[in-house]
Amino acid sequence: MTDGPLSLPARLCLLAWDSACPPAADAGRLAGLVRAGALTELAQRGLLIDDDGIATPVDLDARAGDAVLDGLLELVHESCPHSWRTWVTLRARVTLDAVREQLVAGGYLRAEKKRVLGVFPSVDHALERGTAVEALREETRRILRGPSPVAKTSWRDAALVALAAAADLLPEQDVRAHERRVEELTERAGAMAPGLRRIVREVLGAVAAEPGAPARA
Repeated sequence: MTDGPLSLPARLCLLAWDSACPPAADAGRLAGLVRAGALTELAQRGLLIDDDGIATPVDLDARAGDAVLDGLLELVHESCPHSWRTWVTLRARVTLDAVREQLVAGGYLRAEKKRVLGVFPSVDHALERGTAVEALREETRRILRGPSPVAKTSWRDAALVALAAAADLLPEQDVRAHERRVEELTERAGAMAPGLRRIVREVLGAVAAEPGAPARA
């Protein structure tokens, strides 16, 4: 997959970038999608487990080695217990802001300072590496369409396609034409450990329930 070192939430953030519709216009939905990616990756790495429907750190000292993922682990640890669906939206902007900082540091985004009403400081983000994002988008579509077997698809790539489909980030005609493959990729994303399928389904359900924009053309 293009830009392999990027985490799942970082990839989702870039995949959602649409120059025709500034992300700031739908920051709440984008934050939920990015948080869903972070929860999924932490669960796939075995750092968050399901305890009777509650997202629970497996080890208080465990770390992912990624600032965004470790920040979410710390937040979950310090907060009251919550379900997976709750965590998709609860304080999700914290994770989105961390991902944006990470992407700025990596040269994918550019931070542009401004003042709201001429007084309050704020930051807009602009796409810096459009070719990398387009390559990511094309590779995601290729995974959706095949012909590579689902069994040979990595867990992260499978989760990326499943979440992107749930969030309407992929062409609607492609998703409809490959509904069975989307289902198989969803299963693949949750096949690494016992209980992971349930976690993936819960997170996907929360993403799909969010009102969103039309699918990408």
